[in-house]
Amino acid sequence: MTTARPHSDELRAVARHLGRRRFMTATGAAAALAFAVNLPTAGTASAAELDPRRITEDPFTLGVASGDPLPGSVLLWTRLAPRPYEPGGGLPASRIQVGWEVAHDARFTRVARRGQTTAHPEFGHTVHVDVTGLDPDRVHHYRFRAGRWTSPAGRTRTAPRPGARISELKLAAVSCQAYHDGYYTAYRHLADEDLDVVFHLGDYLYEHAVNAVGGARNFTDRRLPAHFDRETVTLEDYRLRYALYRSDPDLAAAHAAHPFAVTWDDHETENNYAGDTPENDVPPEEFLLRRAAAYRAYWENQPLRGPQRPSGPDMRLYRRLRFGRLARFDVLDTRQYRSDQAYGDGWQTPGPESEDPARTMTGEAQERWLLDGWRASDALWNVLPQQVVFARRRNVPGPGLTLSMDAWDGYPASRRRLLDGAEAAGIDNLVVLTGDVHAGYAFDLKKDFDDPSSRTVGTEFAATSVSSGKDGTDKPANWENLMRANSHMRFCNGRRGYLTVTLTTERARADFRTVSAVTTPGAPVTTAASFVTEAGDPGIRPV
Repeated sequence: MTTARPHSDELRAVARHLGRRRFMTATGAAAALAFAVNLPTAGTASAAELDPRRITEDPFTLGVASGDPLPGSVLLWTRLAPRPYEPGGGLPASRIQVGWEVAHDARFTRVARRGQTTAHPEFGHTVHVDVTGLDPDRVHHYRFRAGRWTSPAGRTRTAPRPGARISELKLAAVSCQAYHDGYYTAYRHLADEDLDVVFHLGDYLYEHAVNAVGGARNFTDRRLPAHFDRETVTLEDYRLRYALYRSDPDLAAAHAAHPFAVTWDDHETENNYAGDTPENDVPPEEFLLRRAAAYRAYWENQPLRGPQRPSGPDMRLYRRLRFGRLARFDVLDTRQYRSDQAYGDGWQTPGPESEDPARTMTGEAQERWLLDGWRASDALWNVLPQQVVFARRRNVPGPGLTLSMDAWDGYPASRRRLLDGAEAAGIDNLVVLTGDVHAGYAFDLKKDFDDPSSRTVGTEFAATSVSSGKDGTDKPANWENLMRANSHMRFCNGRRGYLTVTLTTERARADFRTVSAVTTPGAPVTTAASFVTEAGDPGIRPV
């Protein structure tokens, strides 16, 4: 249960006054959010302007980022926060002009584009610049300026033209980075990889309290402010928590090195919520107010374009990225539109409730968007970056079947519609990228998971966590049971790290990169295992 605070009491009062029906409208939600967090309903700036020359401390403490590369553009992000652990980031509630530039070289001697934008206090002094007119399929360097201060430089790249025949694409997948569970050592190594794009598959933020010593980080050289030692509920809570996470130098290095394409899971808002149904025992309209604050803070603190900006408690995060004719990525949102978990959530015996054909993981509109997109796809590889385990995953062999009601196993009809849709669309090379489970998995996707001899129709690679679950182990306690119970599971590893996938015209290669520890910094990275799946021949084999 979330502990009530004065601001939370105010949110509760507003939500109760509006009621669920009115709150579910964009107008009602926006009005409630504006009242509760002092924001203009239209999201437009009304504050006075601050001369950036009056900023006396470095405002770029949270680094820079880029995201969602397109053939001629990329989204650039930063946030002004001279004192990031303070409410407001140490800045007054004023507009601030920020300069930006994109160059062809790391020394910025050949500038491709430059301009000015505004950091608004209504958006937490975050900056989102959609830079257009860039050369496709090219590395670019970028930076920001505010007054006499210059940000760290970032490196990004644009996507190839839609019809380009490219021979190789290398991506990474990451997920689950609980700050209080350990250091972001995996990100330090990820920053050194040669990548085209990084997909973050959810749990970028955790709503849980972080104590003065940073939990398992066990700081001895600093003390974190007390306002981190509570669950996030309000917009200010979420903004401060993003500041804490983004102040990590290894995470900042990864963002500066590569463009990210992000999607959320549950912890960016609240553990295991489903649509407008909270985990905590609070009225749905009250939860939607919290969701509105969480979604707004998510958009503010990620390299996302204007179309993803939320309206009240709603935000369209699913979207599509293309890299020539080699690969297409349909980034899903499996939280905002899903049916409530069957049988009260957790690992349960499947039955009529979980197998109800009306149940959905994606919602009708997103499902239709995905299936229509597959029918129009001309890409060799169709990749599905999403959040929770897609394949059937039994926890023990033999009788007494139980499945996770929070994963696709709790929504089998929804999964069947996607697999049938992929088959009808002629999608020969389907690759699902997954986060959430704090383990690296490799699965063959079967046409019928109840029949081990049935046809393999795709591949699933699950990225382990960056830090969640602390150090982990190569073989978790349930390793033997999982491998025996799931003949289509080809790999399971419980260390922390990340996944890289190299796509070529012949095959997809997955490398599971792991570190030995996260509760102490500086662990080396190794490749725990590598697998390939051949184009036109679904199925995983070890390298």
